[in-house]
Amino acid sequence: MDVTEIFSYMPFTNLVGIELTEAEDGYAEGRVEMREELASVPGGDVAHGGVTYSLADTVGGAAVISLAHDVTPTVDMRMDYLAPATDDLHAEAEVMRMGGSVAVTDIEVWDADDHHVASARGVYKTGGDSEGTPWVRSGDDAPEDVPEDAGDD
Repeated sequence: MDVTEIFSYMPFTNLVGIELTEAEDGYAEGRVEMREELASVPGGDVAHGGVTYSLADTVGGAAVISLAHDVTPTVDMRMDYLAPATDDLHAEAEVMRMGGSVAVTDIEVWDADDHHVASARGVYKTGGDSEGTPWVRSGDDAPEDVPEDAGDD
């Protein structure tokens, strides 16, 4: 199963509406469609900052997973918000350093009109063994609609 398919089973990305469109060789892309439920104020058209952050974190993590072939929990994320996000969002991430214990990614987020909405740097844990961790559910604990190889790459 490829990385984009793995993320399609993640409950949080489905809730927010994040779609991972590419993830391979240390690079990933994703998008989220702006809708009323993601606004920062009632009746507003500016996305809550958490939407932008979640998209960046998801895409950054996917870029690392495409190289690590294992879960890569977020250690730290620094985000600079550059403009209000008032339309659908698109993000790209690239792994800048893939180390034995951490990986570093650079992430850029734009809206549908190509306004640069945010820049981020994410740090993710690497080199661990996902078996027996809270991120991997198998056997009787795994949801029925998720393929058994959903955590494998």
